[in-house]
Amino acid sequence: MTIKDLKPASVWNYFHEITQIPRPSKKEDKIIAYLLEFAKKHNLEAKKDNAGNVLITKPATKGKEKLPTVILQGHVDMVCEKNTDTKHDFDKDPIETYVDGEWLRAKGTTLGADNGIGVAAALAILASDSIEHGKLECLFTVDEETGLTGAYALGKDFLSGDILINLDTEEEGEIYIGCAGGKTTHATFTYNRENAPENYFWFRIIVNGLNGGHSGSEINKGLGNANKILNRYLWELNKNVGLRLSEIDGGNLHNAIPREASALGGVPFDKKEEVIVLLNTMTPDFEAELKITDPGLKIQVTSTEAPAYVIDKKTSDNLLNAIYICPHGVLAMSNDVPGLVETSTNLASIKMKENNTIVVGTSQRSSTVSLKDNAVNIIHIVFTMAGAEVKSNEGYPGWKPNPDSKVLDIAKKSYKNLFGVDPKIMAIHAGLECGLFFEKYPHLDIISCGPTITEAHSPAEKVHIPSVAKWWEFLLDILKNIPSK
Repeated sequence: MTIKDLKPASVWNYFHEITQIPRPSKKEDKIIAYLLEFAKKHNLEAKKDNAGNVLITKPATKGKEKLPTVILQGHVDMVCEKNTDTKHDFDKDPIETYVDGEWLRAKGTTLGADNGIGVAAALAILASDSIEHGKLECLFTVDEETGLTGAYALGKDFLSGDILINLDTEEEGEIYIGCAGGKTTHATFTYNRENAPENYFWFRIIVNGLNGGHSGSEINKGLGNANKILNRYLWELNKNVGLRLSEIDGGNLHNAIPREASALGGVPFDKKEEVIVLLNTMTPDFEAELKITDPGLKIQVTSTEAPAYVIDKKTSDNLLNAIYICPHGVLAMSNDVPGLVETSTNLASIKMKENNTIVVGTSQRSSTVSLKDNAVNIIHIVFTMAGAEVKSNEGYPGWKPNPDSKVLDIAKKSYKNLFGVDPKIMAIHAGLECGLFFEKYPHLDIISCGPTITEAHSPAEKVHIPSVAKWWEFLLDILKNIPSK
């Protein structure tokens, strides 16, 4: 069985087409062209703003002309992550999908169901001649994954709808009515290059095999952070025998829990046995800590040739100390919504850059503005005390739940009528574009829903095939039952 055999056929066919189009964040030109050509093919009105956001409008079906205009919204970019041994160029290569039981997955890369499946559903509705609905505006935004810049740039006169259904949440049977706000914080260390000392044993350590995941919706799962694991080992080695660090690298994206990290370091040659002894001592501890969440953890050390240069000792020590004490994970749970993470921070990436700099990337989220700012301040203090230059972006707003939402009431009744059970009404500890939409269009009545997608932002990403069919039926029933103004 392949993706082309799945039902509902229209949704999966459009998703397949989307997987064939490279669409990294900030490089969405090909998918934008595809959307505009789609609109032309189906004789639908379309427009594109300066940021690249596309709006395709479809008139109401017969008898539904008096219904309020509904906006269906999804983002066209995808997180581009792959396994180390996978050869894939996200700028050129299509995603290779395969059916794994009840799941659709990709071969060694992210699948892009986040949010390609939402885009596919909107296209299937736009292309249909039989689905009942009022006037539709389908909004396809760009660059959601690396800064929500498409939503930020959206003009206040681009949309005219009354109701917005965001198609970017990842658990069928749940309706989302709120989300966290967030900021990204970067700490930059500037170091001096020194000649690598002689009579040292040089080694490379690689941490991989972790599942990774979304730094918002999966931050409470206790998933392993490759940066933290690597640093704990390096810090202990430095404390015990002294370490000269030449290279360090880990993670990639601010909104992904890092799966892989590596470093190149050296110890005095007469202390080389400590490298393996410490590895053998610490590895069982790491495996025990992560035996449930990350049973595939691997830590490998191999000898290597001496590098030409190392990072100066003061900066190296400050870096290792700061990463060690930098918080990662849940900082507080919500007192208002049981089970909801209120505040968190993600130690996302460590990257060596030009001009002798090392940049540590982190992200902070909270549904409470003051606690989000508090988390940012904690990160600033940690890295400032270590001698780094620390900066945060402007961030994005949260989306405050509206318990009196009319479209929420329609959706709750629809789900109960279709499936005989009540949907879960949720807020999510992740950044949705809804907060920015509501900030620009405060009259909007907004909900968010989607099929079940797990391990988004990692090569283990997969979408539950039966949940897509249920979600599709649910979405069409909502459109059918929107009352007149």
